[in-house]
Amino acid sequence: MVLNETHTKVLIVGAGPSGLMMAAQLLRYGVQPLIIDSKQGPTDESKALAVQARSLEIYRQMGVIARILDGGKHADGASLQEGGAEVAKLSLKDVGEGQTPFPFIHLYQQSKNERLLLDFLTQNCCPVYWETNLITLAQNKKQAEAQLQNNGQIINISCNWVVGADGAHSAVRKQLQIPFNGDTYGHEFYLADVELDNDALNNGFVNLYLGKKGFAGFFPMPETNRYRAIGNLPDGLGKKESLTIEDVLPFLNDVTQSSIKVKHTYWFTIYKLHHRMADKFSEQHCFLIGDAAHIHSPVGGQGMNTGLQDAYNLAWKLAMVVNGRLNGAVLNSYAAERMPVAKRLLSTTDRIFTIIMSDEWYTRLFKIWIMPGMLKFVWSKKSLREVFFKQVSQIGIDYRDSTINLHISQSHKIKAGDRLPYLKVFDEKKQEGTDLHEWCSKPGFTLIILGKLSEPDLFTIAKWITQNYAVILNFFYLPPTLRNQHIFEEFEIGKNQAKSLIVRPDMHIGFINDKVDMILMDNYLKNVVGVTIRS
Repeated sequence: MVLNETHTKVLIVGAGPSGLMMAAQLLRYGVQPLIIDSKQGPTDESKALAVQARSLEIYRQMGVIARILDGGKHADGASLQEGGAEVAKLSLKDVGEGQTPFPFIHLYQQSKNERLLLDFLTQNCCPVYWETNLITLAQNKKQAEAQLQNNGQIINISCNWVVGADGAHSAVRKQLQIPFNGDTYGHEFYLADVELDNDALNNGFVNLYLGKKGFAGFFPMPETNRYRAIGNLPDGLGKKESLTIEDVLPFLNDVTQSSIKVKHTYWFTIYKLHHRMADKFSEQHCFLIGDAAHIHSPVGGQGMNTGLQDAYNLAWKLAMVVNGRLNGAVLNSYAAERMPVAKRLLSTTDRIFTIIMSDEWYTRLFKIWIMPGMLKFVWSKKSLREVFFKQVSQIGIDYRDSTINLHISQSHKIKAGDRLPYLKVFDEKKQEGTDLHEWCSKPGFTLIILGKLSEPDLFTIAKWITQNYAVILNFFYLPPTLRNQHIFEEFEIGKNQAKSLIVRPDMHIGFINDKVDMILMDNYLKNVVGVTIRS
C-alpha cells in the first residue's frame, strides 16, 4: 500500500500486539493513527501463547472477547516432571474464581491476537502500512519529524506524537539514543509449533520437564494434539546449519525421559533470550511500549500481556490529549506508572529463570527436593493460590503511587490506583445481573456513586456532568440493597454512608472519597488529571 501522508497526529512504529492494541485503543476515542511495520505482513510464527485475565478484560471492554474465548482454550493446569516422574501437579481450573470474569489462563496464540486486532483496525478503516521502515527520527519543541521508506520511496512526515512498538531492536529507541540495559542469557533456545503423537502428554496441561542438562516445556494449543515446545539447546548444537526439530529430539527425549513423536512441524526456530529495559519510556513527543521498552524471559507468559497493558495505559491519555480533553502533563504518568511494573517483572522472571537454568549442585538439589514440595504447599492454600493468580494474571497491578490518583478515604482494602475490583451487580430496575466492569465499557472516565442519595442530589450531579464533563464522564448510581450488600462491604461503606469513585478509562480507580462532594470531584478532574473544559 502506497503511503501518501505528510502529517499524522500519532505515528505508531510496529504492528505487533502492542502496536496494534495501541492503534485499536486510539480508534475507540476517535483518533486515527498511522501505523507502519517493516515486515511484509502478519506472521504465524509468534512466540507468545498465554492471554492473561487482565488482557481478556481489555478485550471484553472492546467487545471482541467472544472470538478470543471461542478460538482458544484454557490451561487445565501445570505438570512439573523430573527424571521421568511427575513431582508436582497443579490445577489451574478457575484458579481466579471471583476475582475476574476470566478466572483462568487462556491459550490463544500471539498470531491470533494480531489478526483479531488487525480486523478491529480494518473495521475502523485504519490500514497497516507493511514494508515501511523508519529511517530517521528527530524532534523539536512542537513535534517529531520522521523519514520513512515505503514502496521504494522516501517520505518525510511530521507527527504530533510517535509510539515505538517495534520490538527488541526498536528503531525508535535507537533513533532516540535511549540505552537498553540488561544482559543476554548464555544458553540458546529452540521454539517449535508442532503436532505430537504422545499419549503421555496431558493435552490440557502445561508440561514442564527439568533435566540434568536443561529443561523443556510443552504448552497445549487450541488445536488438537498441537503444542508450543520450548527448551534450551545442548552445547554446540546451535552452531549447526539448517537446524531442525529432528536434531533436537535426542536431547529432548533425554530431558523428558520419554520418546517424543512429532507428526508435523509447523515452524521451528532457535534464538537467544534477553532481559533488558530501556532507561526511559518516553522522550519529548515519543514513547516506547512493549518489547521496545522491556524484554525478559518467557516465565509466566507475561511478555505479550505486558505490552498490551503498556498500550492500554498510554492510549487513553494520548487520545484525550490529542482530542484536547486532557492537559499534556498527564502523559508523564505513563512512564511513572509502567516503569515500576517492568522493573518488578524483569526482576521476578530473571530470578525464576536463573534457577530453572542453573546446573549448580545446590540449585539442582533445590529443584529436586524442595521446589516440588513448596509448590504443593502453596497450591494447597486458597489464599496463596489467589496471590499467585493475581500476579500471573496481572489483575494485581496497581498504580497507588501515581500522581493522577486522589485517595480521600479511610478505606484500606481498596485504594485509588487499584484496578476496579470485579464485583457482580444486580440491577433492581431491570431485574438482571451485570458487574462493575461492564459499567466501564464505554470510553472515558466513569463516576460511580455507592449509597443512598435523594432525587434532587442525583439531579444536581447529572446536571453538573452534563454542563462540564458530558463528553468524558459516564455516571452510574447504586443504592444499597440486600442483593448488592457485598459491594458495600468490599468498599467498606457503613450504614447511611455514600462513597464516590471516579474510575479511569483503563479501569483503575483514580479517585475515592468517603462522601459525595462535587467540589472535590471537580478538583480531581481539573487539577489532578488535567481535564480541559471546553465552553
